[in-house]
Amino acid sequence: MYCINCWSDSTKVIDSRASEDGKSIRRRRECENCHNRFTTFEKMEIMTLIVVKSWNRKQRYNRGKLEDSILIAANKRNLSVYIINDMIRQLEFKWSNKNEITSKEIWKDVLAALFVLDDVAYVRYASVHLKFDSAKDFVEFINKERKG
Repeated sequence: MYCINCWSDSTKVIDSRASEDGKSIRRRRECENCHNRFTTFEKMEIMTLIVVKSWNRKQRYNRGKLEDSILIAANKRNLSVYIINDMIRQLEFKWSNKNEITSKEIWKDVLAALFVLDDVAYVRYASVHLKFDSAKDFVEFINKERKG
């Protein structure tokens, strides 16, 4: 673990305990170089989900990629990172009983969750995954959603 102050890789753990939610470990660390103290959180990666993409290509589920795509859609919206992470946690729980999931299932689930949270982020996310080419595509999508 690198020190956040001097970037030394010589740090030691002073204290460890389970976080309040019980899903991660909180570690208090001290840099042996500059003696700066900082806290890290470690989370066990439980999911071994395989994502089936177009042309039947398969790859491991990557939470970071999903989080990045949602953060881009939610840029400059009133959605905190905590709300987005909670949404992802709920989706991962929904998918936890599966070994494989299609990328289409993932984006449909994300779209449904964003629909509840923020309508602009919802439309932005849809525009990427449905490959909107023009403003007309946005209008048609919004009109279709209002009817449906």
